[in-house]
Formats: sequence, structure tokens, C-alpha cells
Amino acid sequence: MRLTRVFTISTIVIAIAAMAYTAKAAPTYVGVNQCKMCHMKQYNVWKDTAHAKAFDVLKPADQAKPECVKCHVTGDNKALPGVQCEACHGPGSEYKSFAVMKNVKEAEAKGLDPKPVNVCVKCHNKNSPTFKGFDFKTMWPKIKH
Repeated sequence: MRLTRVFTISTIVIAIAAMAYTAKAAPTYVGVNQCKMCHMKQYNVWKDTAHAKAFDVLKPADQAKPECVKCHVTGDNKALPGVQCEACHGPGSEYKSFAVMKNVKEAEAKGLDPKPVNVCVKCHNKNSPTFKGFDFKTMWPKIKH
């Protein structure tokens, strides 16, 4: 009886450990400095846009408000100020390597959004105090990269 209980408990512990080991962590944000190592041309366009300076334009009081910060940093993380690459293209930890990026289908399977048209309206909407309407075709040329 005791041996059966020990065996059952051991089996449960091993099963839980196996599930924890195989559970995949959510992709994480790596930041613009990782992206620019291979995408310098795109970085040079981005660094001069309003997206790059999005956090800096907030008043100090607004920099403490989650409802403001969420659209002025990347991944809700003040350590990633501005609307960086991954704010639109998705967290890059799974697709950042050259081996993955050279295969577009694999990069997309690992989270890259190559044409994030619908992402814009997550921040450019009526909830923004500065919203004046949003038309992708008009705005895209300002950030095209």
C-alpha cells in the first residue's frame, strides 16, 4: 500500500515536472538595439520619427499613467521607450536570429508580423486624447521603412 502511494506521488511529480519543462514561455521583447543589428536602414528611418520619440513627448505626469504609457513604450515596458519595431511587428525573442529571419515563413510562424496594418489602431483611436482620426494610407508614408 505504502509503495503504491509513493509510486503514485512520484508519477504525479514527474508528470508535473515534465509539463513545466515542455511549457513554452511567451515570446519576449528584445528591443530596437537587437533589431538594428540587421536592419540598420529601417532603424535610421525609425529613429527620426514621432514613434521613436513617443515616450519623450509625454509630460512627466503622463509618464506615470499606465493608460498613456501603454501606447508610448514597447511591450508596456518603460525600459523600451518609444514605439519600437516590436510594438508593431511583435515580440522578437523567437524570430530575432538570422537563421529564422532569413526564412519569412518561419519568422512569421515564430511571431513576426511583417505587415501590421491593424496594429496602428490599438493606439491611434478615440481613447487617445490627441486623436484626430486615423487613415493608414495617409500616415504610412511618415513611417515607411
